[in-house]
Amino acid sequence: MSKALLAIALAFAAPAAADPRPAPTVQSERLWLGSAWYPEQWPEEAWERDIILMKQHGANVVRIGEFAWARMEPAEGRIDLDWLARAVALAKKHGLKVVLCTPTNTPPAWLTSAYPDTLRIDGAGVRLGHGGRRQFSISSPRYRELSRKIVTAMAERFGSDPDVIGWQIDNEYTDESYDPAARAAWVEWLKTRFGTLDALNTAWTTQYWSQTYSDWAQVPFNDKPGNPGWMLELKRFITSTWVGFQKNQLDAIRAHADPKQFVTTNLGGLGWANRFDRYAINRDLDMASWDNYVGTGHLEPYRNGATHDLARGWKRKNFWVMEAQPGFVNWAPVSNILDRGETRAMAWHMIGHGADAVLWWQWRPALNGQEQYHGALVGPDGAPLPFYEEAAELGRDFARASKEVAGTQPVSQVAILQDYDSRWAIDFQLHHRDYDQIKLLLDYYRPLKDRLGAVDVVEAAGPLDNYKLAFAPSLNIITDEMAARLSAWVRGGGHLVLGPRSGMKDEYNRLSVQRQPGPLAELLGGRVEQFYALDEQVPVSGADGGATARIWAEQLSAKGPDTQVLMRYGKANGWLDGHPAAITRAVGKGRITYLGTMLDDVAMRRFVEGQVQGAGVTMLDRLPDGVERMTRTGKGREITILVNHGKTPRTIALPAPLQDVLKGGTVRAVSLGAYGVAVLGTGRR
Repeated sequence: MSKALLAIALAFAAPAAADPRPAPTVQSERLWLGSAWYPEQWPEEAWERDIILMKQHGANVVRIGEFAWARMEPAEGRIDLDWLARAVALAKKHGLKVVLCTPTNTPPAWLTSAYPDTLRIDGAGVRLGHGGRRQFSISSPRYRELSRKIVTAMAERFGSDPDVIGWQIDNEYTDESYDPAARAAWVEWLKTRFGTLDALNTAWTTQYWSQTYSDWAQVPFNDKPGNPGWMLELKRFITSTWVGFQKNQLDAIRAHADPKQFVTTNLGGLGWANRFDRYAINRDLDMASWDNYVGTGHLEPYRNGATHDLARGWKRKNFWVMEAQPGFVNWAPVSNILDRGETRAMAWHMIGHGADAVLWWQWRPALNGQEQYHGALVGPDGAPLPFYEEAAELGRDFARASKEVAGTQPVSQVAILQDYDSRWAIDFQLHHRDYDQIKLLLDYYRPLKDRLGAVDVVEAAGPLDNYKLAFAPSLNIITDEMAARLSAWVRGGGHLVLGPRSGMKDEYNRLSVQRQPGPLAELLGGRVEQFYALDEQVPVSGADGGATARIWAEQLSAKGPDTQVLMRYGKANGWLDGHPAAITRAVGKGRITYLGTMLDDVAMRRFVEGQVQGAGVTMLDRLPDGVERMTRTGKGREITILVNHGKTPRTIALPAPLQDVLKGGTVRAVSLGAYGVAVLGTGRR
């Protein structure tokens, strides 16, 4: 096998080496505002007017280059970056910094024509053609070589340019490939992972349905459902392939780029997409970024806010929103525009959850192409569209607030634990068509968000030292190593709350030989005797009032003398009647709790708030419906951002006088109109 293919196979298997570079700080030194700009699509004499209008609405950064490979390299080996240098210089002239994007999401026609082996083959075995995007194979050694050449040329030209503050690799990683190079890498991955076919067969329990493999070439490689162990390993391999694809460009950039320039990639898929492990994708990068769209309808503050918190958790620090919709999109079933003022409110919602930048997609619509109808700030004629004024209002906001807000971040004592292996394992076998892991996570998230200024959503395998309380709604796979770490945290004073289906599986997606929660059952002093998909609601008693269970219920038992029953099922299917629905146990200085069902909203709020209170976490007063409170702290100050996500005006009385960052002065109450925003500061302490 070639060295290139071996590198693909091992990219995820080996832990990433520590990057000796100092962490860039430019991404958080101010609030950044800008757009994606495509100068290659327009006559050069129109460029300066674009840049002047950007500056006039308050932009301080512009994003360039992500789809311009055909302009950068019009023929193989003939590199032309002079036009790009002129665009960067023009941005500098008007005081805008630049984020350069590598153009590898859209290979030029000469490349795909000359080298059809670089084209992606989908799970049905169909090779894609030219004319779209993401038609390339992320596994192709040739494509990686050609990508590295253009990225190297860009980094050599702009890596020391002080007005280029960062790099974006590719665009919205999405589709894997099932081409011969990918299959060869898959086999090498399996050999590295398992060593022998006997080990693989044992891990996947291939005795089932005579799936036992006697040759590596027999192992399937496609996107069809199959053995759960095989499906989980394929997800890990796909992740490793994306990590390798990214590292190929990352190394080329860092070989020539000033350490002050950050490197990121903009992840799409509305945030919660799980085609690959997004923690693994972000480990090598300086900063996480993602693309925040609503599509049809209007902003859902809880779901969107939790998605921002997820993105912040990818690296446990602030992030950029590299693409935000300027009013509407073109790809939704109904591509309606957000209400007047709603996009500004949405932008402050981003900042409140830890974004340090908001960049619109896009500045100006192309005259042709698949996204002609997408929202923009200026029209095809280059003149401002109606949304431009709302963008300008946000520009004025950022100018007033940047000094106070920059350098702060959301800080929480409570975390929600998220794990891609567990998400995959449950999604492979839902057992109930309505079992939605994101909705379940939001059941925990909503009451937390209402009573806390910030909530963290972090990797279950990461450290928990800074948290008093952690909720794990769907920790389906619990390894012995994870169990030992969680147990030590609980004994040291942490409060762990497990949700349904916890600890059912081991690292190979096999059913655990221990009853749920698997290796944490002894710590819990109880276990799950059986799980049930519900076809009707079930009454639940306890937890300060009655409740209703839905979709899923687990019959628990308390095995230890000090294990307490918090809730019991009422009359149901005969199997659940009178049995525990939730149990808890104090262990060392901490506590572990297991809730084996999905509760109605009112009961869930009581349960979650009870856990917060029991963990000694201070809760804030409730705000009126539709008003969201977000807090950011740092540099000796605390910032509170209030956003009214509704159309009904609200007045909020403050517990103490605060500085009104946007309007000036000190206030004891704030009035928020429809989609109103207030940014409040304590000043330096």
